[in-house]
Amino acid sequence: MPGISEKGLGMAASPIRKLVPFAEAAKKRGVKVYHLNIGQPDIATPDCALEAIKNLSDKVIEYSHAAGLESYRRKLTGYYKSVGINIDYTDILITTGGSEAITMAMSVCLNPGDEIIVPEPFYANYNTFAYQTGAVVKPITSKIDNDFALPSIEEFEKLITPKTRAIMICNPNNPTGYIYSKEELEQLRDIVKKYDLYLFSDEVYREFCYDGVQHFSAMNLEGIEQNVIMMDSVSKRYSMCGVRVGALITRNKDVIAAAMKIAQARLCPPYLGQVAGEAAIDTPQSYFDEVQNEYVARRNFLVDALNKIEGVYCPMPKGAFYAVVKFPVENADHFAQWLLEEFEYNGQTVMIAPASGFYSTEGAGKNEARVAYVLKIEDLKGAMECLEAALKVYPGRTK
Repeated sequence: MPGISEKGLGMAASPIRKLVPFAEAAKKRGVKVYHLNIGQPDIATPDCALEAIKNLSDKVIEYSHAAGLESYRRKLTGYYKSVGINIDYTDILITTGGSEAITMAMSVCLNPGDEIIVPEPFYANYNTFAYQTGAVVKPITSKIDNDFALPSIEEFEKLITPKTRAIMICNPNNPTGYIYSKEELEQLRDIVKKYDLYLFSDEVYREFCYDGVQHFSAMNLEGIEQNVIMMDSVSKRYSMCGVRVGALITRNKDVIAAAMKIAQARLCPPYLGQVAGEAAIDTPQSYFDEVQNEYVARRNFLVDALNKIEGVYCPMPKGAFYAVVKFPVENADHFAQWLLEEFEYNGQTVMIAPASGFYSTEGAGKNEARVAYVLKIEDLKGAMECLEAALKVYPGRTK
C-alpha cells in the first residue's frame, strides 16, 4: 500500500479538535459534555444574512470573480471605513475563510525555510499553515504572569536572522484574549520597518473588545503601508463560521497580484457565503451591542468562577472570547483527556483545549488550557462546577 508523504505525516493534529473522539465516546455513554474547547459561538447569525440566502433569486449558482464578488468587495470598503481603515476595493481579496487568507499570504510572501516570528501562545493552525508553505515558525513567548502582553522589542530582535521574513500577530488574540495596544503595535512597526519585514495581522476578533479598550488596526500603522497584510473573516463577527468566507487585505499590489494566481487556481470563494457576507454588512449596531454585553457577562462569570477554584489562575481577557487558564496539574493534555474518559459529575463533564498545542516551544504551556466562553451562563455554571469537582479528585493534581 502506498505510504503517506512526509508533509502529511509531519503535520500536527489540532489541539482544538484532537480530543473529539473522546468527547463522542463520552456522549455515547450518556454524559453531557460542555464544549469549552472550540470557538463556535451560540449567538444567532444576523437575520439579514439568513434572509439573503433564503430569498436568493439566482437561478444558477455561478462562479464569482476569483477575487470575490465586486459588489461585496466594494461594500466591504464601507465597513472598513466605518472602523477607521481606508482602503480601495482592489486591496481586498475574498478568501475561503480567514484560513485561506493566511495560507495565501504565507505562500506568496515566504519562501521555504523563511522564518516568521509569532508571539506564543498562538492560534494552533498557524503552525499548520506555515508547515504547508515550508515556512518556519519562530515563537516568542508571552507570559500568563503579565496577562500575555507583547514581549519586548529586544526579545524580538534576538530572534531576527537573515532568514526572518515576517512577524505575525492576532489582535485581539486567540487564544489569550489579549489586545495589543497602539503603543505595542508602533513598537512592532519600528522593527518591521528597520528590517523590512512583512507584518501579518489576523484581526478577525476586531468587534470583540471590552472594558472600553479600543482596537487599533495594523493597517493604520504609518510608514509600513506596503508591509502590512491583514487577514479577516465573517465567522466570528456575524456568528456564521460555516459560510467559510474571509479576506486578505493589503495595499501592496504585488502581494494582491501574486495571491490572485492562487485565487484563480481555486476558481472562487464560496458564492453563497459571499451573499451572506455582503448582506451581513447591514447588521444593525444593536446586534453588536447585545452580543458584546452577552460576552462581557459570560467572561466576567467565567473568570471569576475559575479564580475561585483553589490553585487555578485565569487572567482577565480584554477581547475575543477565549481565556488561557493555568491549572494545578502536571499535564493539561492528560487532564483534558481524563475529563472525557474517566470523569463525570452529575452526568456531565467538560471539554477544554490543552494549551500545549498553542505553543511552539517544547514543554511550554503544559499546565495551561484554552477555554472559550461561547456558551450561555447557565451552561458555563455547570461547566465550572464540573471543573471544580474534577480538580478535587484528579490524580495528577500538583497542589
